[in-house]
Amino acid sequence: MSQGNDHSGQSDTAAGIATLADVAERAQVSTATVSRCLNAPERVAKPTRERVLAAVQELGYSPNFGARALAARRTGTVGAVIPTMDNAIFARAIQAFQEELRTHGVTLLMACSSYRPEIEDEQIRALVARGADALLLIGHQRSDAIYQFLERRGVPALVAWVHDSDAPRPSIGFDNRKAMQELTREVIRQGHRHIAVITAEQRDNDRARARVEGICDAMLAAGLSPDDLALVETPYSIEHGRQAFARLMRRRPRPGVVICGNDVLAAGALQMAREMGLHVPGDVSITGFDDIEVATLVDPALTTVHVPHRAMGRQAAQLLIEMVRSGAPLAENVELKTDLRLRGTLGPPPG
Repeated sequence: MSQGNDHSGQSDTAAGIATLADVAERAQVSTATVSRCLNAPERVAKPTRERVLAAVQELGYSPNFGARALAARRTGTVGAVIPTMDNAIFARAIQAFQEELRTHGVTLLMACSSYRPEIEDEQIRALVARGADALLLIGHQRSDAIYQFLERRGVPALVAWVHDSDAPRPSIGFDNRKAMQELTREVIRQGHRHIAVITAEQRDNDRARARVEGICDAMLAAGLSPDDLALVETPYSIEHGRQAFARLMRRRPRPGVVICGNDVLAAGALQMAREMGLHVPGDVSITGFDDIEVATLVDPALTTVHVPHRAMGRQAAQLLIEMVRSGAPLAENVELKTDLRLRGTLGPPPG
C-alpha cells in the first residue's frame, strides 16, 4: 500500500488499514474523485464510479466517519421516526426512502415510537444527539417544544403521510380527510346508511382523526347524521381489527359496512367476518385504507384507498437532502394523489 497523505495516512497504512489515497491509487483517480464518489455518487461518471467502488471493496476501505463529519459539519445520516414496525403500513415508503438516500451516499437511522408521543420525543432528541443531519417524521401532531428543539439545533424536519397547505412546517403526503371522504361517498353511493368505522385512537394521531372527519363530511353531504356513525378506536393490528369488528356486529341496527382506518384492521375484520359466518359483501361490506400488499391477498380482495407509498418515500428523501444542502426550507408543501381501488369487499347493503 502507498503512504496516504490524509491526516491519518501513515499510521493507518502501517496498521494495514486502507486510506483514501490507497483507493485513489488503486482506481487511478484523484482523492477528490474518490471522495466525490462516496459522498455524491450521482456526480461521478458510471465507469469511474464502478472502478472506485471496486477499489473500495478490494482494499476494504472504510471512510474516517468522525473526521469527515467534523470537516463537513454533516454526518451523512438522516433519521426517521415511524409509529410502528409491527405491520407493513410504512414499509414500502421507508424502503424507497432508504434506497433514494443511498444513491446520495446518505445512511438512514430509524426508530419506532409505538404511537406514543413521549417515546417519539425521546427518539427525536436521541437521533439529533447522534448527529442526524435531518429527520423524517410522520404526521404534524407533536409538541411545540420538540419543533423548537429542532429549530435551535438547526436540524431540518420533513413531515410525511399528510398534506395541509396551511401547515407551517414542510410536508410531503396526501389529504387523509379528502381521501377518506371520497371512499365514503362511494360507500354511500352503493346505498349504505348504517355505517361503522374501526380507527386508531384519534387523540395523538392526526391522520386517523382526519380520516374519521372525511367519513363525517361525506355523511353530512348525503344528509346522514355523523352522530349515527358507529365508531370503535383500537390499536392497529389484525387481532384488534378482529375484536373491533365483532363488537360492531353486536350493535343494532347492525352496520351494513365497516370502514377501516387501514388495511391491517380491515384484514382482521374480514377474518372475523368469515369466522362469524358472514358473507362479504353480501352480509356486510368492509373497506380499508393504504392498499398495502395484504389488500390483494385477502379473499375477497379489499376495496381500499391507494396511497403512493414508494413515490412519497423517494421524493421525501430527495427533498430532505435538498433541505440539508441548501439550508433552506421547502418553498411549498408537496401533495400526492390517492385513488380508490374498488375490489370485492364493497357491495350494496344487505336486504
